[in-house]
Amino acid sequence: MSEYSAHPTAVIDEGAMIGAGSRIWHFAHICAGARIGEHCSFGQNTMVADGVIIGSNVKVQNNVSIYTGTVVEDDVFLGPSCVLTNVTNPRSQVKRKGLYEETVLKRGATVGANATIVCGITIGRYAFVAAGAVVSRDIPDYGFVMGVPGRVQGWMSRHGHRLARPDAEGVMVCPESGYRYRESDGVLRCLDLDEEASLPPELAQGEKNYDEFKES
Repeated sequence: MSEYSAHPTAVIDEGAMIGAGSRIWHFAHICAGARIGEHCSFGQNTMVADGVIIGSNVKVQNNVSIYTGTVVEDDVFLGPSCVLTNVTNPRSQVKRKGLYEETVLKRGATVGANATIVCGITIGRYAFVAAGAVVSRDIPDYGFVMGVPGRVQGWMSRHGHRLARPDAEGVMVCPESGYRYRESDGVLRCLDLDEEASLPPELAQGEKNYDEFKES
């Protein structure tokens, strides 16, 4: 049995797989058949359904339900009360169990508080969905989406900062990490670190809040 921790009020169904170092908080429910990686955190009143696959270092805030058909890769952040779905046209009278649509949240993506993700889409690596947005289309890697309906409004760095306009060489720089980014044919890539590489320890700990970067 993996060494994870669960609050006494949490319900962990037999057959659920939970990685070492993961924490399950008050009134959470992890269903049989759910697969969760290492060092994840599930806040109060969260639910992970049967068949859901979740990577490592995923943070799920309070009041989030992750339904069958959802794949959540490593390092994803799901904000408080955000909504994930698995059927586009639900009807109580029409049984569509087994017709669930796959929704994929790629590595490092962020979904803000109260945002809604319509099923059947892919949210790219390190994409950022603003609080309250309603997303019904795929989001590219590093895409910044806001509004209802949600639309791509620019790019976010891996550290969660909106990237300014590119310089004469087409390069955009994250104000926190100093990493450089460049867009080519609608695809943004980091020039200094592979998207699948872990952050170096000195860049994995934030030292300044968001407002301090806006003032600088």
